[in-house]
Amino acid sequence: MQGSVQIIRVIIVSFLIALFLGPVVIPVLRRLKVGQSIREEGPKSHYSKSGTPTMGGIIIVLSVVISVLTSGYYTREVWAVLFFMLGFGFVGFLDDYIKVVLKRNLGLRAYQKIIGQVVFAVLLGMYGARFSAYGTKLVIPFMNAYIDLGVLYVPFVTFVVLGTVNAVNLTDGLDGLNTGVTLIVMATFSLIANSLKGTNEIYEGVAIISAAVTGACLGFLRHNANPAKVFMGDTGSLALGGAVSAVAVLSNFVLLIPVIGGIYFAEALSVIIQVLHYKRTKRRIFKMAPLHHHFEMCGWKETKVVGVFWIVTVILAFIGIYSI
Repeated sequence: MQGSVQIIRVIIVSFLIALFLGPVVIPVLRRLKVGQSIREEGPKSHYSKSGTPTMGGIIIVLSVVISVLTSGYYTREVWAVLFFMLGFGFVGFLDDYIKVVLKRNLGLRAYQKIIGQVVFAVLLGMYGARFSAYGTKLVIPFMNAYIDLGVLYVPFVTFVVLGTVNAVNLTDGLDGLNTGVTLIVMATFSLIANSLKGTNEIYEGVAIISAAVTGACLGFLRHNANPAKVFMGDTGSLALGGAVSAVAVLSNFVLLIPVIGGIYFAEALSVIIQVLHYKRTKRRIFKMAPLHHHFEMCGWKETKVVGVFWIVTVILAFIGIYSI
């Protein structure tokens, strides 16, 4: 019971911080003229968003950090998730800063971005092998069993983390989409971890930090929902990807990401399929990738796409909870 009260408290604190940071941070971003540029080949409905402040992920990161620092709950796993969230977020921040502050449209070069991500992904894999709830074992959803990867653990986790972080980044394309999906995903991880805290002390810390991210996303959604007053940018999307990955690794629920985070998986898969098929046939399967843009190009309103993707994530969340 005490753990549940702590989780609720952290969610509320993180939510309120994000809620009240918005009116402080957004005007600063406007003054710095860190406006979002819109792809010309994208949906025409997005043209009106040009100039909307980006790098709003700073609000999410600050909310999580402050809520954790004021919670009084300081454990190794909490600090670990914060570290990897900040690490991946820093890579995103550099990319955003170069693009929107230094006005270099390409931001970090692709190899620079991937090197930064690989460094933190490998570190997370190594950390998980030693300090996660069950070491190199991974929980197999729906089977009530584990698989021990042994020496293959670090390479496998590195691959999954890179995929997850970039999939979360790809999901950030519509007002409130990534924020809402990640809110549901992290709330689910918090619920699962809290229900298992009696089996391993690590789960209690995972539940707390997941709750902090949940609250931050909920508060940020007030500023990011359609019509968005601010975008999270790579600063936020990579930070959230890092948080999702770290929580999954420390709780040994890496194989649960494609279930609960099915929307992330679908978004990334749509891009991969589109690119490979176009290179081979010079034809597109989707009208536009990632997947959310395909539905927009089919005539769906942005709010409808976001709402449907949220509902799908809620359904997947229940499936994920049932699978453990």
